[in-house]
Amino acid sequence: MTETTEAPVVAQTAETKTPSPTNETAVVTPAENGHAEGGDAKTAAAGEEQTNGGATPDEKAKAEEKKEDPPKEMRAVVLTGFGGFKNVKILKKPEPSPQAGEVLIRVKACGLNFQDLMVRLGAIDSPPKTPTILGFECAGEIEAVGEEVEGFKVGDRVVALPEFRAWSELVAVPTKYVYHIPDEMTFQDAAAIVMNYLVAYILIFDLVSLREGKSILLHSVGGGVGQAIVQLARTVPNVTIFGVCSKSKHEALEATGLIDHLIDRTDYVNEVRKITTEGVDIVMDCLCGEECNRGYGLLKPMGKYILYGSSNVVTGETKSFFSVARSWWQVDKVSPIKLFDENKSLGGFNLRHLLYQQDGSEYVRSTVDKIFGLWKDGKVKPVVDSAWALEDVAEAMQKMHDRKNIGKLVLDPSMEPKPKPATPAKSKSKKQASEDKGGKKDKEDDKKAENGGGDEKKEGGDAADEAKTNGEEGGEAAHVNGDGGAAEHKEEPAAAAAATNGDATESEKKESS
Repeated sequence: MTETTEAPVVAQTAETKTPSPTNETAVVTPAENGHAEGGDAKTAAAGEEQTNGGATPDEKAKAEEKKEDPPKEMRAVVLTGFGGFKNVKILKKPEPSPQAGEVLIRVKACGLNFQDLMVRLGAIDSPPKTPTILGFECAGEIEAVGEEVEGFKVGDRVVALPEFRAWSELVAVPTKYVYHIPDEMTFQDAAAIVMNYLVAYILIFDLVSLREGKSILLHSVGGGVGQAIVQLARTVPNVTIFGVCSKSKHEALEATGLIDHLIDRTDYVNEVRKITTEGVDIVMDCLCGEECNRGYGLLKPMGKYILYGSSNVVTGETKSFFSVARSWWQVDKVSPIKLFDENKSLGGFNLRHLLYQQDGSEYVRSTVDKIFGLWKDGKVKPVVDSAWALEDVAEAMQKMHDRKNIGKLVLDPSMEPKPKPATPAKSKSKKQASEDKGGKKDKEDDKKAENGGGDEKKEGGDAADEAKTNGEEGGEAAHVNGDGGAAEHKEEPAAAAAATNGDATESEKKESS
């Protein structure tokens, strides 16, 4: 097929180069020929210039403007799918641009909350579509401002509460979720104070209206929200705090001197009853499940029970539908008539719903201003447990999952990740051991063979020497017996005769014949 296709092309080329016999052949002098060649060269150069560089400077500038630069990228903590820690990865994502009503924040610190663990599992209502950038809380500097933005400018130090996308180097956030921070406040403190103290303030002062002389039972007292509630409660005189947490945290929390009674979570109901038979005025529950019934049972008349979390749902690294169902089915159904008869109150609080679904942004903003005022007065100070690089977010999540943190866990995009430990050598399997043993044996056999070959070579050399000796002896014997010499002498007359006949003249040869 190739020859058939190419043949007409060759013929056409040859026909083009061959002048027609009917046409006159033009005679070109050398001068004219040089002029023609120069003209052709100029024409070719002009064509090339027109093709490559014929555009004017303005046209070149416009062409360069049309060339789009590749999008800039940033690091972000991305949830690739609901489940375990392996689905939380650090990936490169295109840098966002602020839309109308948004500001672009260069993130300096991010807050880690238990809600983030629940998002990873997909154990919240209306979970996001994956892949998605995680995080509800971050602090940093404004790098760009979108249209229709008032009250913010480039360079402002702010903290923000976006619905997701906070755990990245850059994030675009609507201004209704962005708050100026005091000049003296660090970015880590800003990321540690806003969400935790926002929840704590609303619980203490708006939902239960804490007053002097009241008592509080507080679950997870060592966590970020727990520490915020303790500090805010201490601004009210003569408040008794019963803090429930793991035994391992008691020593560190006792050193603060802010908690009246530290109780292990395994049997806290009986421990509280030993201290006060009447019970407590307020129960702050972030666990849900069976703890709802126990907490309600500890309330005094006129007591208030507040549910603000459901961390009991997170029982393992991956989502368990059984744990979710059990957490909710363990809660007794309390009718308004029962509350009426027992003079008790039930309440609940969900900041995410209030801020993003119920349009409580103005209420939240005014509360954040009050919290910053308390911080300036030195009445509250966020407790930062530890700071982590973005690459170590899974380890930070694991620490919160195990309830080992005291205070806030913070992510810092500028931090270097921890060096990864060297992978330990794996123990050899039986098959590998047998193969190694066989290989060792083969090496020994090869070594022996090599040594044996040398001996054989040596023996062969001795045999050759012996054969040489025998040959020499045989030669001597033959010479003595006269066999070898006789043969040699028999050949010599024949050779001489041949030489003589070969040297004879033509006449002598004829005569002899």
